[in-house]
Amino acid sequence: MAIRTLRHRTAALSATFLALFLGTVIVMTCGGLLETGIRNNAPAQRLAGADLVVTGDRDLPRGDETAVLPERPALDDSLTAAVRNVPGVERAVPERVFEAAVLGSANAPDAQAHGWSSAAVTPYELTAGRAPAGPRDVVLDEATARAYGVRPGDEVRVAAQGGAEAYRLTGVVRTAHAVDRGAVFFTDDHARALSPAVADIAVTAAAGTDHGELKDRLGEVVADRTAQAQTPAKVVSGDDRGAVEYPEVLTRKEDLIALAGAFGGMATLVAVFVVSGTVALSVERRRREFALLRTVGATPRQLRRLLLAETLMVALVAGVAGRFAGPPAGERLFEEFTGSGMVSGAVTYEQGWIPAVAAAGALLLTSLLGGFLGGRRGVKVTAVEAMAESTVRTRWATPTRIVAALLFLAGAVALAILTWVLFDGPIAASTAGPTVLCTAIALALLGPGLTKLCTVLISGPVRAVTGASGELAVVTARTRAVRMAGVVTPVMLAVAMATANLYLQTTQTDASREAYAQNLRADAVVDSASGTLDPALTADVRATEGVAAAGAYVTSTGWIDGVGDEDGVPLQGIDARGAARTTALDPVEAGGTAHARRAMGEVADLTGRTIALPAGAADGRSVGDTVEVRFGDGAAVDLRIAVLFEGRAGYDTAFVPAGLLAGHTDGALPQQILVRAEDGTSAAALTASLEKTLADHPGTAVADRDALIEANIKDTETQAWVNYLMVGMIVAYTAISVVNNLVLSVSGRRREFGLQRLAGATRRQVLRMLTIEALIVAGIGVALGTAAAATALVPFSHAAADSMVPTGPLSIYAAVVAGAVALALTATLVPGWAALQARPAEAALAEE
Repeated sequence: MAIRTLRHRTAALSATFLALFLGTVIVMTCGGLLETGIRNNAPAQRLAGADLVVTGDRDLPRGDETAVLPERPALDDSLTAAVRNVPGVERAVPERVFEAAVLGSANAPDAQAHGWSSAAVTPYELTAGRAPAGPRDVVLDEATARAYGVRPGDEVRVAAQGGAEAYRLTGVVRTAHAVDRGAVFFTDDHARALSPAVADIAVTAAAGTDHGELKDRLGEVVADRTAQAQTPAKVVSGDDRGAVEYPEVLTRKEDLIALAGAFGGMATLVAVFVVSGTVALSVERRRREFALLRTVGATPRQLRRLLLAETLMVALVAGVAGRFAGPPAGERLFEEFTGSGMVSGAVTYEQGWIPAVAAAGALLLTSLLGGFLGGRRGVKVTAVEAMAESTVRTRWATPTRIVAALLFLAGAVALAILTWVLFDGPIAASTAGPTVLCTAIALALLGPGLTKLCTVLISGPVRAVTGASGELAVVTARTRAVRMAGVVTPVMLAVAMATANLYLQTTQTDASREAYAQNLRADAVVDSASGTLDPALTADVRATEGVAAAGAYVTSTGWIDGVGDEDGVPLQGIDARGAARTTALDPVEAGGTAHARRAMGEVADLTGRTIALPAGAADGRSVGDTVEVRFGDGAAVDLRIAVLFEGRAGYDTAFVPAGLLAGHTDGALPQQILVRAEDGTSAAALTASLEKTLADHPGTAVADRDALIEANIKDTETQAWVNYLMVGMIVAYTAISVVNNLVLSVSGRRREFGLQRLAGATRRQVLRMLTIEALIVAGIGVALGTAAAATALVPFSHAAADSMVPTGPLSIYAAVVAGAVALALTATLVPGWAALQARPAEAALAEE
């Protein structure tokens, strides 16, 4: 029977196929991203010629979690000699890696500087000129030299480690395989002078040496030499060498895993709703058929098996199609992630059999649950009830459905309370997201009753505005409330998911921006092409006309007991001389007296081994106490609390002297200089004065305050963009469900339209009635979806931004509403127009 049915239920089964197909594609896409994040394979590029690499261990145990150090742990220079003496080592090259920029072109690739000996590691080979021999010689890779249009013998200016000098280009090199970053080679001595720290040691094994055994021997030597070190080293091989070159592979791994897992689970839940709604509407259209089957003796079990068999047959076809469409979709989405900076471009996309099995399991779960939930009511009624309700269904409430709805509502309330009471800052999003999903599920379960209630409430205004057509539309809506709920539910779900997730992101981004801006009083910032500045430049900036204060500025991440979470706390390195004017680092005390301010510390005392902590996160500690800080390179240092200041809950930031923090970053130098203008000095005048000063310092530039704020929240905006993309996929999927359900609902009313036309209604009048019905559906869906979104947005806005209203442009909500209305109108009027093309008498005799 199921096989025969497939030939006669093309429209309904096509809608189910499309829902299952897209669900399979989305789950496979998320599965591919999840597998990519778990494998985290990053083939070596610069270190491809090294069999093994000795590098600092970036894993930092934090209780039950393991954090990843954001800075490169430096190796002891003497470790190189110990590695060379290990049997089986043919060559050990100490790598000195630091950022560099060849000045003069905006289209050149990002470049890293090295000593010339490391060219043999990749390996790079000279294609023109010779190796560098003196402190003013430099060699570039072909891509970088081509971007600047230089050749051996030309003069180039290179910015590195806080300065910019003129060098003579002595040679050009290339490698047989692709390397994403440009390469700048100095002599080994000059590279050591610019960057004394050893980043890693590239090891080449002697001929005939087993790499596994050599790795074990090296591991023992490295462990013995670094046993007393705060940042131990390790030996890596294979694709782990790529993570040494691109540390962001490690730091962003968890983001990809969490994102793919969360959206994969959400997509599966949405797919169950979509499929169950589609199947339920299909069953509603077939109630006469089921009534006849029950009358001739069919049991509910047989009808349920019939529906599940149909759904599984469609699922089989959808699964096969999705299996081929999933990998290209996942790879395309991964390219978007790498292009936005969410994922390192060094990571290779992986999608094996595991995502396919997961998608198959999700497809089976979706089809079984969707078929069971969608057809449960249609197959349980008795034969007499089925015949009586074959035209219009009015019953929907069952004890199981009501209890389930109440449980989901209770869960939503509990999550909202947790968000409101327990969380501050961005972490509140962890409970805000599930809140909207629980509310949407509860509203979906109560959909028929809520749809009927909303229809009653709006019937008066609709009649008053739209006249006879509106009267007919309202009567039809109230009579068909149960069926209409099958269309309202996906509209509600789409509006709720889109509104909640979009405004969660905009609110979080705006709150992060505001929290950072509150601590910033600088009017301008001095930056460098190489990412580091000469500390002596600060004095020149201070002496610039129109400058009231200036201080070095460094950012990183660290770990302090009681402050932040397992991901660490943002650290800002500032200069005590300019901190009072460039940052809002004000000691606080409830009394506000001079004695109280002294008790909370003075900003001028933030020198040496000191730290400023938010008073709310001090965990009972006071000025003068000592706290252990684990810096981004893994070094643990005891610092004295010099200042307690009022921070913003959920956005904890600690301040330390710029020189101290810079020593624990990759560049080991100040990254920027914060500048405060004198009273009465305009932003344009300040910029002009600073540009005159910086004219003697090539490779430096000045930007305004807004540029610094935007740079600080770049990661937040990247995360937001990725979430927008993923939410867009799910909302688009839900929107297709809206279209499916509306098309099925309207196309199944040909008999009704035929009778209306036989009674004297014109096509225009019927279309006008359908238009009003579509607006009613869209209006109820938008209202319920907005209510569902509010259950998450209001608590989250309170936790993250101390506001009852989420932030973000109203155009987002307007676009969501307009999209819902446009979908409802299009998916109603197009099949309605098609259904009206038949002659009224023929349509009146047609089956639904």
